[in-house]
Amino acid sequence: MGLDYKLVLWNKHKKNYDKLIALGMVLYLIVFFVLSLVTNAEMTAETIIIRAFGTLAIILLHIILVIGPLTRLNTKYLPILYNRRHLGVSMFLAALIHGVFSTINFHTLGSKNPIESIFTSNMDYGSLTNFPFQVLGFLALLILFAMASTSHDFFLKNLSPKTWKRLHMLVYLAYALIVLHVFLGAFQQETSPFAIGVLCLGFVLITGLHLTAAFKEGKIDGFKPSKDGDGWLEVCTTGEIEESRAKIFTVEGERIAVFKNEGKLSAIHNVCKHQGGPLGEGKIVDGCITCPWHGYQYLPHNGQSPPPFTEKVKTYQLKVVNGFVYVNPNAYEEGTEVTPISC
Repeated sequence: MGLDYKLVLWNKHKKNYDKLIALGMVLYLIVFFVLSLVTNAEMTAETIIIRAFGTLAIILLHIILVIGPLTRLNTKYLPILYNRRHLGVSMFLAALIHGVFSTINFHTLGSKNPIESIFTSNMDYGSLTNFPFQVLGFLALLILFAMASTSHDFFLKNLSPKTWKRLHMLVYLAYALIVLHVFLGAFQQETSPFAIGVLCLGFVLITGLHLTAAFKEGKIDGFKPSKDGDGWLEVCTTGEIEESRAKIFTVEGERIAVFKNEGKLSAIHNVCKHQGGPLGEGKIVDGCITCPWHGYQYLPHNGQSPPPFTEKVKTYQLKVVNGFVYVNPNAYEEGTEVTPISC
């Protein structure tokens, strides 16, 4: 967590991830340039640049879109999620270079403004084989720019986490536009079964992982706890919760996380105030519930971030009867202290 906004606030791990991203991008570009020259020596430098950075952006976008569901299915991918925003900015820069060179190459020789030319040089929107695919790419680039330019926590805080999250969910619209851009554009001119197959495989992979993760999440939402005579909900046994970990349950339409810390149980709302991360998938570090996405922390007994931080989440009252854990479905106000109960 960071108290103040700074231009650069990267720890050692983020720097290592950034080096790996940069190294991977450079290696891919080198390999692409070499293979392009070997297989087609007459290809111009501009064409190689356009294709190299365009394919790089698409590959990075696929990686970005599979990180989310992968972390819900296997926590070992969480370090990649931690650095996903840097990966997103890198992807935008690759897409920007692709877009700039494409615009220079195809829309700067006429009398019209290049941006105007993108939208007016081809108006055949009713044709599948001659569709103005560059418009789709330009619109996708605008979405990617909006996301990259607001990636810093300053914008997340001032736009509010909910608004910021909605803005960044537009990545799926950008992905759809890019897929159509590729199919209607490059494949009109050079029909490559391999390229089409790879793009289709990427779409199937992204869709399959999201559906699998949604099925797993659906099991949590589909959980129906039984009630006792006082309206408390029976959620699990004490032995089902690991030390320093939690189990997540849906109570009255809200997900809560029941944590075990030093043999005692506490329950808080499952959603982190930072980016809506699943607190129950994190663990207790130095006495604090630590969000698995970006490390935001909360005290288990009151749902408050340790001073000087000010984030708060709702808390819930628990009781244990004959080894079974019960939750009072009526949440307390954010930051309300609730005494942990012994298992």
